[in-house]
Amino acid sequence: MVQKAKILLVDDRPENLLALEAILSALDQTLVRASSGEEALKALLTDDFAVILLDVQMPGMDGFETAAHIKRRERTRDIPIIFLTAINHGPHHTFRGYAAGAVDYISKPFDPWVLRAKVSVFVELYMKNCQLREQAALLRLQLEGGSQSGPSKESAGLLAELSARLAAVEEQAEALSKQLDDESADAAAVATAAHLERKLTGLRRALDALEPGSGGGAVLPPQG
Repeated sequence: MVQKAKILLVDDRPENLLALEAILSALDQTLVRASSGEEALKALLTDDFAVILLDVQMPGMDGFETAAHIKRRERTRDIPIIFLTAINHGPHHTFRGYAAGAVDYISKPFDPWVLRAKVSVFVELYMKNCQLREQAALLRLQLEGGSQSGPSKESAGLLAELSARLAAVEEQAEALSKQLDDESADAAAVATAAHLERKLTGLRRALDALEPGSGGGAVLPPQG
């Protein structure tokens, strides 16, 4: 059973949070509400999120300040942030959003279909990265527990299972990359997909090195 991704919705107005939930419910992921920047930072202490939808205009800690805190934390700095704002102060205001670490900046009222499509891309990338980390963890166990005399039947079976599961992730990642190219997606999403493909390539090389007759010169794939 595939675990659902969590999406953090940050807005001080309950009606806006309700509207976001209605738009994103079709993605069938876990939607988490936060009514302030402080509440969002608290949620980020314990849970992992695929993407954050962050309102700019909030009393107290606004969206820009909240994003700055998120990007300063090692645990959360790589989470994509989509800024939502009801005002438009021109290019400078938009630039401030990107400078704060946002991957996108959308003015209200926004097209529900466009917002849902953008969020779905980051959810897919998050799920692929989760699968990749799982494969890397299993591979590390195999590398650290393998014997010098060669693979046993049990380890050979594990290698075959890992190879099949990795092939499925590779196929999905390739399809996602083609979809991003076709849709002229955001540069941040394309870069994230490219990073995922590089990690997949490294993991495939390490897995191939474990195969009988390969010489066993595998290097542990990098974490993260």
